[in-house]
Amino acid sequence: MTTCVFVQLRCKPGTTYRVAEALVQKELHSELYSTSGDWDLMMKLYIPAGQDIGKFVNEELLDVDGIERSLTTLTFKVF
Repeated sequence: MTTCVFVQLRCKPGTTYRVAEALVQKELHSELYSTSGDWDLMMKLYIPAGQDIGKFVNEELLDVDGIERSLTTLTFKVF
């Protein structure tokens, strides 16, 4: 079983598309969107069962140069 999480990312000005391309290369996500508002990108991904979500996000996603901040939203039940 996996856990679905959404991660919103704020990128350094002018780096959003480069960050998105780097994330796509990692092949970790289900979906990746550019967004308006306070966040530049929103990613939907599934964390393998038994993995520490915070550690996964920090080690697998936030090492991409150009990411300034992230917001991770855990999900519970799908309807």
